[in-house]
Amino acid sequence: MFTGLRVIELASVLAGPSVGQFFAELGAEVIKVENFRAGGDVTRSWKLSGEETDDRSAYFCSVNWGKQSLAVDLSSPEGRKIIHQLVKTADLVIASYKPGDAEKLGMDCKTLSAINNRVIYGQITGYGSDNPRVGYDAVVQAEAGFMFMNGEPDGPSLKMPVALVDILAAHHLKEGILLAMLNRERNGKGELVEVSLIQAAVASLANQASNWLVASRLPQKQGSAHPNIAPYGDVFTTFDGREILLAIGSDRQFRDLCGLLNISELANDPLFQTNPVRVQHRAKLNEHLRDCFIRLVSNEILPRLHQAKIPAGMIQNMKQVFEMPEAKELLLSADGIAGARTIAFNTQSFFTSTHIPSPPHLGDHTHDILQSRLGYDAEMIQRLREAGAIQ
Repeated sequence: MFTGLRVIELASVLAGPSVGQFFAELGAEVIKVENFRAGGDVTRSWKLSGEETDDRSAYFCSVNWGKQSLAVDLSSPEGRKIIHQLVKTADLVIASYKPGDAEKLGMDCKTLSAINNRVIYGQITGYGSDNPRVGYDAVVQAEAGFMFMNGEPDGPSLKMPVALVDILAAHHLKEGILLAMLNRERNGKGELVEVSLIQAAVASLANQASNWLVASRLPQKQGSAHPNIAPYGDVFTTFDGREILLAIGSDRQFRDLCGLLNISELANDPLFQTNPVRVQHRAKLNEHLRDCFIRLVSNEILPRLHQAKIPAGMIQNMKQVFEMPEAKELLLSADGIAGARTIAFNTQSFFTSTHIPSPPHLGDHTHDILQSRLGYDAEMIQRLREAGAIQ
């Protein structure tokens, strides 16, 4: 799909690199520019307690497949010159600098667009290019309302177990870049595409935003329960200790559930006949359902629920997730490292390969990029290395 597309990734951590891997998975050449004086992308050192990996930590491996690592010192004139030369033939730049840093390094949109007016500059910020605050996923989860809503009633506020806002911002940036690419086909010019973490988070509040904006109801902590539907998100423990989540979205599905559980009278109870009253009497409804599920065995009741088209699923750990055939289709594998694709779509017009290079070591491709892309000879590369401009 994107064979021949050249992407310069001036981003680190999760959001920007996630966009870079998206293009790498679709065939683009993605050059990941890393500051070797700082150890490269900071996530190379973000390791679990007891994790035994090289400079490709488990975290780093989540969004850096299929890329080439170019280790340079952008604070040096020689280092900046290398990137500026690469930008001349680039199609896309992905950046996530702290406010003001891109300008200091000569890696800002204005500077790079002057070198190549066709380049699309995709930029992720915390709060917008005019706000000096640095953006961190956990802080934005707090400020955008996610943490206030997340948790058990009367319990502490909790952040999501993944950097959800970074992932959301990455998806928004992909969308904006693809629109900019379409626009470039029409007018031949690149442009700036900017996504802030805070606006990506607020734009993703969905029904919880409209619960406040439309219904004037302030969303509260409800565990996994849905504020607008019942029983939806409610979890029930079976006789064998497994947890099953229900996602009943209609009155018909509720009647079918009651019939399958041999409690059809519950579906005719005025307290539970329709979704609005079920939401109102959720606690009482869940008492009845808990009494049913605790008598059932998970591997017996779940197939019956699925056969009856009743939305339900087992709560699974990560090992169980990747035993699912659907998850196995997203697996990547190379050089003894396993990973997961960042895209989950397929079309008839192209094939998404699961055979892409493993995440690179820091500076893995520095020599090759300088030699094959820029025409530097061995003597010039050695001089740059001795001068400390590259690794």
